[in-house]
Amino acid sequence: MPWKETTTMSMRIEFIKLAKQDGANISELCRRFGISRKTGYKWLKRNREGGDSGLADRSRRPHHSPGRSSGETETMVVDVRRAHPVWGGRKIKAYLENKRQTGVPSASTITEILRRNDQIEAEEALKHKSFQRFEMEQPNQLWQMDFKGYFLLEEGGYCHPLTVLDDHSRFLLGLKACSNETRQTVQEQLTSIFRCFGLPERMLMDNGRPWGFDADAPHTRLTAWLLNLGVQICHGRPYHPQTQGKDERLHRTMQAELISQYSLSNLQECQSCFDQWRDIYNFERPHEALQMQPPISRYQSSSTQFPETLPPIFYDTHDIVRKVDESGKIYFKGRVFRISKAFCHYPVALRPILQDDIYDVYFCQAKVAQINLRVNNC
Repeated sequence: MPWKETTTMSMRIEFIKLAKQDGANISELCRRFGISRKTGYKWLKRNREGGDSGLADRSRRPHHSPGRSSGETETMVVDVRRAHPVWGGRKIKAYLENKRQTGVPSASTITEILRRNDQIEAEEALKHKSFQRFEMEQPNQLWQMDFKGYFLLEEGGYCHPLTVLDDHSRFLLGLKACSNETRQTVQEQLTSIFRCFGLPERMLMDNGRPWGFDADAPHTRLTAWLLNLGVQICHGRPYHPQTQGKDERLHRTMQAELISQYSLSNLQECQSCFDQWRDIYNFERPHEALQMQPPISRYQSSSTQFPETLPPIFYDTHDIVRKVDESGKIYFKGRVFRISKAFCHYPVALRPILQDDIYDVYFCQAKVAQINLRVNNC
């Protein structure tokens, strides 16, 4: 991930944030970010001496804080909250903008104003949660991935935002402006994310293309690639988007704070805006689910490195191994069984279970099918 790209400053900041985490491996981070150790330690030193402003020849941040909310602004926000006690930051922001007020702060800043003026009680906030969401205990145990709904660009064509979110920390690992939703595009974007942050244990996604067709055919060439990398796959229940509640909530926030606020001309402009907003989301924006701390407060990079070459597939010596043909079928005991085109040209392992004539089919470490010799499976 060389620093000669247009996102130089944001990449330096992200490197510094990750390098400051307890137990961070500086050498490994330098490798993932495509810089030398000398460069990495140079920017760590500059950050210690001058903060984020020391990371660039010309600071992208002012030395002072002219954007700090004034007493008048805080009074305006608190008055609206008292008049509408159930309104949150985004709703108050929209209300003030509709009233054509000047100097309206961002939704996250309004939330912080409410908190420090004792307008938000933790016990009361819990009552407004529609349901209790599950949460992984550690970073990188589960990443959620999805496309936010595409939108039209001013110069023509569409932007398909791809989001990849860590379940434990809500850290936004990737926010990519894509021209389509094909397997090749997603795999290229995931490769860049894996190179930077390492591999997760599992990934959660819905049943749409390119990572799943339906409950009966959950695997694609993309998920086969992930399984070969050692990443386990799980899919949300069909027509139940709440399974990916954190990613769905992220998309609502993106719509309110980013997409609806700008008229974007092309994918390059989209990515520039995405990068800036992602920095704010990860490193500055208070998150209610994280006790008003930003996601970086709970995230650390994965210790599992991304291999540039796919590892070979090995099975146990007692496994029955068959190769899947181009049509997605295998031949076993004079019979033909359909497995999935996702695994064509790959070997799979057949393992008998307690019932006679029934075998579980494994690809790498994942069970992907079951065959019954008593039934014509093809």
